[in-house]
Amino acid sequence: MTEPTDGVLRPSDHADSAPAGDGGDDITQPRLGVVGWMRWGWRQLTSMRTALVLLLLLAIAAVPGSIVPQRSADPNGVTQYFTDNPDLAPVLDKLSMFDVYTSPWFSAIYILLFISLIGCVLPRTKHHWKALRSQPPRTPARLGRLDDHRDVTVSVPEGQDAAAVAAAAVETAAAQLKKSGYRVARYDGRGSFSVSAERGYLRETGNLVFHAALVGVLIAVGVGGGFTYTGQRVLVEGQAFANSLLDYSSFNPGRFVNGDTLTPYSMTLDQFDVNYVAPGQPGGGQAGDFVAHMTTQAPGAQPQDGEIRVNHPLDVQGDRVYLLGNGYAPTVTIRNAQGEEVFHDSVAFLPQDANMTSLGVIKVADGMPEQLGLIGFFYPTMNVLDSGALTSTYGALEYPVLTLRVYAGDLGIDDGTPRSVYTLDPTNMTQLAGGDSGTPAIQLMPGETQDLPNGLGTITFDNGVRRPRSRGGPDARRRRRPDGREAPGVAARRIRIHRTIPPRHRKSRLRPCPDRTRSSSTRSPFSWCGRRSASMCWPSSPTPSTSRAAPTSR
Repeated sequence: MTEPTDGVLRPSDHADSAPAGDGGDDITQPRLGVVGWMRWGWRQLTSMRTALVLLLLLAIAAVPGSIVPQRSADPNGVTQYFTDNPDLAPVLDKLSMFDVYTSPWFSAIYILLFISLIGCVLPRTKHHWKALRSQPPRTPARLGRLDDHRDVTVSVPEGQDAAAVAAAAVETAAAQLKKSGYRVARYDGRGSFSVSAERGYLRETGNLVFHAALVGVLIAVGVGGGFTYTGQRVLVEGQAFANSLLDYSSFNPGRFVNGDTLTPYSMTLDQFDVNYVAPGQPGGGQAGDFVAHMTTQAPGAQPQDGEIRVNHPLDVQGDRVYLLGNGYAPTVTIRNAQGEEVFHDSVAFLPQDANMTSLGVIKVADGMPEQLGLIGFFYPTMNVLDSGALTSTYGALEYPVLTLRVYAGDLGIDDGTPRSVYTLDPTNMTQLAGGDSGTPAIQLMPGETQDLPNGLGTITFDNGVRRPRSRGGPDARRRRRPDGREAPGVAARRIRIHRTIPPRHRKSRLRPCPDRTRSSSTRSPFSWCGRRSASMCWPSSPTPSTSRAAPTSR
């Protein structure tokens, strides 16, 4: 049967043949189907470009966590943010801006990045392992066809065998290459002597170590966060703490943590020391050192002394207790009109500036005709500004003064609604002293007592006690669990390796000719592993190369 042609003696399916039917020039792509689309999506997800985009998105997604207060780190700041921004805060809360690192959108980016890195690293690791175990590539037969090569002609002395000279030259080249850190392989045959050498795999090894370290960080953060917890508690000197859920001011457990089965132990803050730089010296007024002297005790064990410093936590039963901050807790005693003590406690105040000007709230729910609320300002070293306002000029207790605004009415706690101990809602209360009440605010120094407005009783400022703010949680146990701190160091070392180890892959060839021996060297063209090359002149230069020699009779 004769093959149909289009009039120019060409088959009907030739590339230059006219299209059959009415299809025109349209090209019909094959249908991918479900499996095809899944393969295409997997290739896109596991590409390095996608991994870089996801890494950038993760960095951008983490920005709100440093701008907006987070419930896991600063629950009081979140409460204050709702107070200061009543319209914006609910909108941000719906977007999980106060829980950025546990939000669905942040977790989605995190998981996709993890999958992308795994899918990118594993195939590259397998391919790199095979390349490391393989022999250097065979020397090309015609190096002159390559873009970069060099020929050197060496005369063979009278009476010497060209084959022996070529073999000795290749052996010398192999020794020099091996000494320079190259992998060497001999390829002798077809009347020639050849040595092939290569190096540069450490570059790809550094890449893989970096990505593996990044995967390690993701695993440690993801898995470690599920099995750890963090909690915060403010302690005053002489106050004890038990590691139970009820004793925490704030508690943030991981996904797999049961708050009812915490490791039992107790701690007592015996003393808190702070050293300030004296005024007039460099850094005057700044705190030089913080030390919390603790007594810890586990069930059935003897009490043990310990210290907590900034960035030097205390290990207690596998938990690490950190020192997050410090401040003052003025001790106040309030008596009613009958002289009965209705309140006596050291109240934690929150620092408002570097000189420890502190703000706090005292609430008296019982024992008085009406509930009392007092908003206090504590000045460790009080001074009067030109405007008449009070401020603190030094963080130490040099001239301590406590001022109080007094409110009477409903504190809003009788209906069971949770209220912050650091804020006071005066909506249903009447101001009795300070502000626009017409009565000056109460001003006290340690040991002084003053009368409350309207004959409600008296208030005494006993002293100002230091109190630290600590955080505890099993984020570093004695039997160390991968927590991601080693992986960034490995990644940093990988970057150093990557920038200092250039890949090289060079070739040269020796061929004896009548009355002389010719040496040819070349740089290799670009290959899949991205190895660079450099020129070589054998045998005067000991730089690495690949040599090939073929003997001929003179």
